[in-house]
Amino acid sequence: MAGKWFDELEVGQVFRHDIRRTVTETDNVLFTTMTHNPAQLHLDAEYMKGTDYGRVLVNSCFTLSLMVGVSVGDTTLGTAVANLGWDEVRFPAPVFVGDTLRIETEVVDLRESKSRPNAGIVTFAHRAYNQRDELVGSCKRAGLQMKRPADA
Repeated sequence: MAGKWFDELEVGQVFRHDIRRTVTETDNVLFTTMTHNPAQLHLDAEYMKGTDYGRVLVNSCFTLSLMVGVSVGDTTLGTAVANLGWDEVRFPAPVFVGDTLRIETEVVDLRESKSRPNAGIVTFAHRAYNQRDELVGSCKRAGLQMKRPADA
């Protein structure tokens, strides 16, 4: 089992995920068009030449999805019951095509589930950094996580 059982997690535990990802133009165009986002910020290089950034910005929803997706193998793969929500989603610096992102995850809260005795609620803080170690994204994510079964 790649993911962690609720019982294996501790507040303050940090996962520095081995997977890094260089963001491509294809990533940005596919994600942006698949989600029907017509913003010039993500699709129009000529328009963006005249902005403060001077080039296309990677869709921030892609950054959010990548932060969470990279974390799954180390934290919730096979042990998650459900994603309960995201809070405090922030993008303090832009992501551009060609940036290589690394992700780290911290366990910031654990509590027993009131309705499911075989599970608990975990809150993760995900952080994404580019190749210059600039924080480019962060969020808190709450999930319902299975406890270790008695026979495991």
